[in-house]
Amino acid sequence: MRNGFKGLIGLTKGILQKDPYTGHLFLFRSKRGDFIKILWWDLDGFAIFAKRLEAGSFSFPDVQFQDGRYLPVEIERTQLLCLLEGIDHKIVDISKKKKCNRRFTRRFIIENPTTE
Repeated sequence: MRNGFKGLIGLTKGILQKDPYTGHLFLFRSKRGDFIKILWWDLDGFAIFAKRLEAGSFSFPDVQFQDGRYLPVEIERTQLLCLLEGIDHKIVDISKKKKCNRRFTRRFIIENPTTE
């Protein structure tokens, strides 16, 4: 993948038909799937993050088409973290329930002073 800033911005606008200035992360993978680039606008300029796996390939969600063009695929934060670590997000069972740990729950007791 030889695309730099202008090439990835062009792919975002042309193929995905999305505005790259929204602050979303746009992920692009190589043909072999072992290299990704992430395009991000941070209100000050564009940034490109790149990662290559030494073994294996990144597990991307299935590509969707409509009327002969690509549809953008949105993923959650947990799926992105798994993808960046080279973990197949389809195998990992991620619970959406948030459990409260009682050790970190703070209790505040307010005592009303009695005036006598």
